[in-house]
Amino acid sequence: MKLPWLNYHHLLYFRTIAREGGVNRAAEALGLSQSTLSAQLKDLETSLGTPLFHREGRRLVLTEAGQTALEYAEDIFDMGDELRSWFASQHHPELKTVRIGTTGPLSKVLQFEILRPLAMAGETKAQVIQNDYSELIDKLKKHQLDIVLSNLPLSEMDTDLLDAHLLGEMPVYLVGRPPFKIPDLKFPKWLEGIPVFLPSSRTSARMDFDALMTRAGIKPQVQAEVDDTGLLRMLSLSGAGLALVPEIGVQFELSQRKLLRIEKVPKVKERFYAITTHRKKLPPQVNEIIETAKQALLTANEKMRERKV
Repeated sequence: MKLPWLNYHHLLYFRTIAREGGVNRAAEALGLSQSTLSAQLKDLETSLGTPLFHREGRRLVLTEAGQTALEYAEDIFDMGDELRSWFASQHHPELKTVRIGTTGPLSKVLQFEILRPLAMAGETKAQVIQNDYSELIDKLKKHQLDIVLSNLPLSEMDTDLLDAHLLGEMPVYLVGRPPFKIPDLKFPKWLEGIPVFLPSSRTSARMDFDALMTRAGIKPQVQAEVDDTGLLRMLSLSGAGLALVPEIGVQFELSQRKLLRIEKVPKVKERFYAITTHRKKLPPQVNEIIETAKQALLTANEKMRERKV
């Protein structure tokens, strides 16, 4: 049996009733009479062939079919908002502002390398907000940000709403203040009992490092777990232990011999991500950030390789 064409006005009215919790408040929000709204809801239920609400006392409660219909309605109208937003960004240059969230653990040097080309081009206005990862993800879900740059992977519980774009990865080093003498053992055996400062357990580098230590049966002496690359750098400069960091976060100190590359940790990488909302087509400003970030990582890796030659 072929269903009649879906009336999207009816779908909008249904979504508003579900959001407002009843016909009275929905009618007020839409500027329609209650009788008109009730009739439109009845038409939608007839076209779909099933009730979307049942009454509990004075409240309208979604049926199982109604809950499914609401999920589809949210997706449909979100996609409509996305369509309007995309065309607005094409035809109104003054709207070319991109709101970027960055996490504390993300190297400031890397953030600078990503933002510098945008600033020099002068075609996109960047608004940069640094905050806790969970706060930034919440803002992204509420469309208060356009993109989040992070070295933390996307949680599985967020994959229905958000996309994680891998920007690239960097090798990770154990760095320390000179002089530091490596015990006369192969890595990672010499790390047993050595004081270390490690990044957050959620970062890819930390997860890779922990897996490596577990396989080798090694237990370094973890002095602190730190959610900030700058603080890891300062702790390593104190001489109280070695820090696990991507080279870009300590490149100045390495060039000045204030820190030494003690060990390039095999099979351990720091990965960087751009996180966006699910979209059929990303706005050009967001695509520009992603491509710029990928190129910045490639360039940074090439420069660091050249310094070692």
